[in-house]
Amino acid sequence: MSKPVVIGVSGGTGSGKSTVAKAIFKSLPDENILIIEQDAYYKDQSELTYEERVKTNYDHPLAFDTGLLIEHIKQLCEHQSIEKPIYNFSKHNRETETICIQSKDIIIIEGIMILEDERLRNLMDIKIFVDTDADVRIIRRITRDINERGRTLDSVIEQYLTTVKPAHEQFIEPTKKYADIIIPEGGYNKVAIDIMTTKVMSIIREKQ
Repeated sequence: MSKPVVIGVSGGTGSGKSTVAKAIFKSLPDENILIIEQDAYYKDQSELTYEERVKTNYDHPLAFDTGLLIEHIKQLCEHQSIEKPIYNFSKHNRETETICIQSKDIIIIEGIMILEDERLRNLMDIKIFVDTDADVRIIRRITRDINERGRTLDSVIEQYLTTVKPAHEQFIEPTKKYADIIIPEGGYNKVAIDIMTTKVMSIIREKQ
């Protein structure tokens, strides 16, 4: 069997990475596709109290278990199954359970830091950076964290100003240079999604 096509979708918080990944997923309905979210690979912090876990800088590369993510992508590329972690954002910690994931023909990796590590970049056939205005991104993050992750408005704003914004400027924005394609305005850019779908299909045909 040929190696799966690996697509990396990166960008700042609230940029529309998930929307782009899902748009590509839906644009290729006849293909075997899976999405691996980098957010699932935040490090286990069971040794810390809840109060200590809250203070963790989750917008720093060291917050992620990148070694495990790389290992899992390599296993999927070898057509092996993996046990993907489940991260609970309300508890700021991993669950004890995992999800068994089977390898597919197309693997989409989505996350803010996936282009930061050279080892991870080298596993990707296509690297995408979703570029969205900072004002739009913070509004999206506020809405998501309050509605989906049980955060308060004050905590989201404080986190954005103290860790998210500085981390974006230091670790995420510079990785734009590694992207094969930069998509403005995320999943709402239908032309870019169509181009990506066509490119993925051409790579698949080359591998057959």
